[in-house]
Amino acid sequence: MQQADILLVNGFVLTMDEQFRKYPRGAVAIRGDSIVAVGDAETVGASVSAKEIIDCSGCAILPGLVNAHTHLPMTLLRGLADDRRLDVWLYGYMLPVERAFVSPEFVALGTRLACAEMLRSGVTCVNDMYYFEDTIAQTLAEVGMRALCSQTIMQFPTPDAHSADESLEFTERFIQKWRGHPLITPVIAPHAPYTCSGELMRACAEIAIRYDVPLHIHISETQQEVEECRRDHGMPVVNWVKKNGVLEAKVIAAHCVAIDAGEMRTLRNAGATVAHNPTANLKLASGIANVQKMLDTGLKVGIGTDGPASNNDLDHFEEMRLAALLAKGSTRDPLAVPARTAMLMATRMGAEALHIGALTGSLEVGKRADVIVLELDHLHTAPNYAALDPESDAIYTLIVYSSKSTDVRDVFVNGRCLMRARELLTLNEAEIRAQAQEVARRVHGFLVAREGDVLRKLAAIGGVQQQESFEVQVKARISDPQPLIDFINHSGEITIVRHVHYRQYDTYFFFDHEPSRLRYREDERVDENGQVVSTRYRLTLVSGQREREYPHAILLSRVRFMAPADRSLRFYREYFKPAREVHVEKDRLRWEVFFDDEEMFINIDRMVNPPREGYFLEIKSRTWSQRDAERKAAAISKLLARFGVSDEALLRQEYVQIAEEPEEAIA
Repeated sequence: MQQADILLVNGFVLTMDEQFRKYPRGAVAIRGDSIVAVGDAETVGASVSAKEIIDCSGCAILPGLVNAHTHLPMTLLRGLADDRRLDVWLYGYMLPVERAFVSPEFVALGTRLACAEMLRSGVTCVNDMYYFEDTIAQTLAEVGMRALCSQTIMQFPTPDAHSADESLEFTERFIQKWRGHPLITPVIAPHAPYTCSGELMRACAEIAIRYDVPLHIHISETQQEVEECRRDHGMPVVNWVKKNGVLEAKVIAAHCVAIDAGEMRTLRNAGATVAHNPTANLKLASGIANVQKMLDTGLKVGIGTDGPASNNDLDHFEEMRLAALLAKGSTRDPLAVPARTAMLMATRMGAEALHIGALTGSLEVGKRADVIVLELDHLHTAPNYAALDPESDAIYTLIVYSSKSTDVRDVFVNGRCLMRARELLTLNEAEIRAQAQEVARRVHGFLVAREGDVLRKLAAIGGVQQQESFEVQVKARISDPQPLIDFINHSGEITIVRHVHYRQYDTYFFFDHEPSRLRYREDERVDENGQVVSTRYRLTLVSGQREREYPHAILLSRVRFMAPADRSLRFYREYFKPAREVHVEKDRLRWEVFFDDEEMFINIDRMVNPPREGYFLEIKSRTWSQRDAERKAAAISKLLARFGVSDEALLRQEYVQIAEEPEEAIA
């Protein structure tokens, strides 16, 4: 007689193997980390002797569920900055908070919280992608869960690396450390094509191939990503990653919301797989992946929750059900992704999508003992037609459409019991919840302080520099710019360093809580034929205060902070939430010059929108001290006189103020 450590008996066994064998009164025998017998309870009981026999009457015995894509430590960011667009949510809130808070201690706590939630949802295997993945791997191993641990790599600094090169170096060491572990599979994870250069993606693929580990990457999560890839690289996202060698590795492509039939075939032919994330894609309005088309193409598709900050839970029963319903609703085909297929995607096919199908995902002799016991005797599962017709697919529909994560009773991973009679055996729930609330308190304080400070919000999204501390400037209204242009070019008193022609599109954000204003500027540099030769985008935070006024309406203005504007105007509008906006469009001729031994900028502007009569002369110079400012103000006064500009023509308003005032009020 065969010996076993644990014998699960009298449950409805769903093997989820290739033949979808099921045993209405079945049994599963576990010895060590593996399954040693599966079948009818009477047959298995006659051939197996076990140290412990667990009665599963009124329950289903299933393979553990596989969460194919998530970001586990983001449990600690659950409920933060909800109901925003993906780019605002990610770049405006998630990444700044992560830069401020993510540490080995943060990810360990977030992972323990995630493990507790997943085990209660019947998840035995998870594919994580985050930072400090070595700490996450250690935590998962201590809890006893099976996992693919995907170390995130990006082109720019991350919470665990100052550069991409540093990420690549320690990721290689991470892979070497965890290869061959009984529970942990190390994975390299170039975050996405929009956060990794082609060269960086290729370097990641080379490491994955060298160590024969999977490569985990976000692909075509949004239509915006697809459009930007076509604009920047002239091809679809899948083609772009293929061109950079990514598909030569064992790829797990998360999302794939916006891939077409050709891209699906490209992924299938490369042996790549897909992690479908229905809830997160809906919550962030990313779209609905055509999962039925993927399956028809022959792609292996698993189901993921995505991170708990964008879902907002790790309930895999919820995800399984939604995967089936979304496929039906989006195609208007009630036969799309039937319950059995949805369950397959959450078990065996999910494991195959993670390239570990030989280890787990189904109840078969020789596979690892990743098993869950699910109670079927509840009000929401009554009546039980599967008990009356066990040969039908009623058991799959009962589980996918009616069962809930709270029905999970027992969980085994690698033969070890991690939850028994709904009691977690390797985690302290009360302690985890208390520690998580303390982290939430600190994160909340950080965001509250930031929300009332435009400069801090600007700094949080990166790149801000105090480029101009003070500047002396004057503005005047002129009717004919040509005499000034002739003087600049031919007087001999002015040395021209550079001359450019711009079209400028300015949007000013005003706020109720502070006098500063934020300007979003698009500069189009045009040639002598009026053709755009380059474009740049900038954010400038300008104080609403003036430090001093010199003779001839020459003003000394306050500190200016500048940052590159690498997001859309819509992004900044939704992120900064201004109380009001003012738009100004100008045509600008600019000269960088030296006059009277002082460096100056001379602008001759025409306001296009809102339209204003005539032209405007603006002279400005950067300064750094009171004495320097006085000297430059005197030089500007002298230049005004040489231009023949009278005091009556001088203006004290900025362009944004001119735009808001009636034409006759400007003086």
